[in-house]
Amino acid sequence: MRIIRGKFGRRRFDVPSNITARPTTDFARENIFNVLENMMDFDGASCIDLFAGTGAISLEMVSRGAASVIAVEKAAVQARFIEKVRQQLNCSELKLVRGDALKFIASPGPVADLIFADPPYDMENFEDVVPAILSSPRCGEETLVVVEHGKTRDYSALPAFLEHRAYGSVNFSIFRKKQD
Repeated sequence: MRIIRGKFGRRRFDVPSNITARPTTDFARENIFNVLENMMDFDGASCIDLFAGTGAISLEMVSRGAASVIAVEKAAVQARFIEKVRQQLNCSELKLVRGDALKFIASPGPVADLIFADPPYDMENFEDVVPAILSSPRCGEETLVVVEHGKTRDYSALPAFLEHRAYGSVNFSIFRKKQD
């Protein structure tokens, strides 16, 4: 796993072979972050990474200047890896929450500037992820929401939909309640 840009840019970490997560490719991650940097300022941002997997998205957020990132991961192997890398980088901006991402996002807490979700593509009730995030107390009018998904999903009919981006087989839909 490689952190692409920012204060941890070019750092590499060996992902354990027993991790079951499907990490976002470097190519897709680099491109979606280029898009996001044109939509928001990461300096001082508050972010949430749901279904954090290897933590690559969380670490990219911190590396680019986010003041706080909550990485939510249920699987023990992935959570241990995220915590190990967090400690290696002495990354106090990153907080790991071990638990169910949808239960976490439904809980009260501060509004985030960015919420990123990369649920397993074969997750039961995948279609509930976007509505759960958009109705969350952690999602404000200005919050950018990014959901990674397979090519068969189309969210363009949702009122908060902004745009769709595809990088190879990786698809992202971007949402914001308040349309500019």
